[in-house]
Amino acid sequence: MTAMTTRVDFAQVTAVVDSTVAKQIPISEAESLVMDVLWRSGGPSSSEDVIRALGKQQAWQETTVKTLLGRLLRKGAVTAKKDHRRYLYAPVLKRDQWLSFESKRVLERLFDGRLAPLVAHFGRHHRLSKRDIADLKRLIAQMDEND
Repeated sequence: MTAMTTRVDFAQVTAVVDSTVAKQIPISEAESLVMDVLWRSGGPSSSEDVIRALGKQQAWQETTVKTLLGRLLRKGAVTAKKDHRRYLYAPVLKRDQWLSFESKRVLERLFDGRLAPLVAHFGRHHRLSKRDIADLKRLIAQMDEND
């Protein structure tokens, strides 16, 4: 019996993602932590940079981070560019696109796509501060003005 291995040359992988497709890239919670490092970095980052940034909050091995980066690359959420003996990763998926997609998924899955039941749920089960209530009133007033 011979073991079969698959080698992926990340330099050969090119992700071309337009903004409408990028909005629909589902990423896991673990992948979102890696993406957060890339979003905050302000420029391309190596896997070592990501490991260092996550080191304080996650006890992940180097292979775990590289696996997550590989998944994100295959999904088109990041690009990879060879830089000597390492790869530099940069986000393709913008944070606001991901937030929009994820928040819509939560609304659809838990509240039948409606925002009012979500706000009502938080109002009943979590204490809304006076500032939260004022912000919600201001948001509703702005939405009324735009209609």
